[in-house]
Amino acid sequence: MAKILVFNNDTNRMETYYREENQAMPYNANRSLTVGEFRGSSGSPTLWTTKRAMQSFNTTRYLYGSAIPVGFAFKRPWEGGHGSQSQHYAGVAFDAGQLLSSTQRNRLRNTAINSGVWSYVEPANLTPTWVHFDKRFRETSLWNCWISTNKTREYKHICINCAR
Repeated sequence: MAKILVFNNDTNRMETYYREENQAMPYNANRSLTVGEFRGSSGSPTLWTTKRAMQSFNTTRYLYGSAIPVGFAFKRPWEGGHGSQSQHYAGVAFDAGQLLSSTQRNRLRNTAINSGVWSYVEPANLTPTWVHFDKRFRETSLWNCWISTNKTREYKHICINCAR
């Protein structure tokens, strides 16, 4: 069972969920993204993301009109495969469409671009066999967020799952 931390951008709060690998991610519509798909090959018992990233995936899935196979979305920095600024470390990036045909991947990429909900959609020449889209919220992907600690809106910086 995975522990899933979701930053709710609407309430400015962290939310905690516990889900099995075959269950839908929090805020996911119609069970179109499971915990197992989101996790991919990550060995982390704790996953994290944002509500906005999940809502963006929902919008893309709706506009695409069919299932979007996701290879993975989440990675911890030491699990490899990405540069030091990867949005996968923040749980807000998706590598999808590995099982789709080239035509289907191009349609998915165009859907993601035209949706207007993603901060970045990688060009096909950089990811020809999958589609990468992410909902970055700042220049760096180091997972941090600001949570309200009291009614006067004082904030504290937190880092989740920083230790191996």
